[in-house]
Amino acid sequence: MRVRRLRKEAAHLEITAFINLIVVLVPFLLSTAVFTRLAVIDLTLPAQNSGVEQLKADKLQLEIVLRHDALEVGDRIGGLIDRIPNNSAGGYDLKTLQALMLQLKQRFPDEQAASVLAAPDTPYDTLVQVMDAVRGTYATEGPKIVRTALFPNISIGDAPVSAAAKPGAKP
Repeated sequence: MRVRRLRKEAAHLEITAFINLIVVLVPFLLSTAVFTRLAVIDLTLPAQNSGVEQLKADKLQLEIVLRHDALEVGDRIGGLIDRIPNNSAGGYDLKTLQALMLQLKQRFPDEQAASVLAAPDTPYDTLVQVMDAVRGTYATEGPKIVRTALFPNISIGDAPVSAAAKPGAKP
């Protein structure tokens, strides 16, 4: 007996609906994508050997200590230069800090380095604002506004514990 077999043709893939979906979906995804911009601040860590050979009387070793109630600007050798209390809004007075940095830059024009020492619970935004105030300021030269570099080489670190914050200290 003869067996009758049906010849089946290969099935064709119907991808037009999928292509239509991709044509609509790709522009939508590209238009809603968020492209981030990264900003990087170049920092250096304090020197490992801070011995006596680094201490020179005619050299400024600028330190800005961020306390909860004030900014303490000082020289590692000469001690405290100025204490800038917080303004009434509870934030740091960055305009006064920039004016003081400008005065120090005029006295020590060759100095480029400064250390910003912050308490462990200092907000990141506050730390960046203080670093920007120490790094430079804007000045007007005729009709132009020019960025003036003050102390661009910034090192960051932990603030030393104040006498009032030490356990067992008298208020």
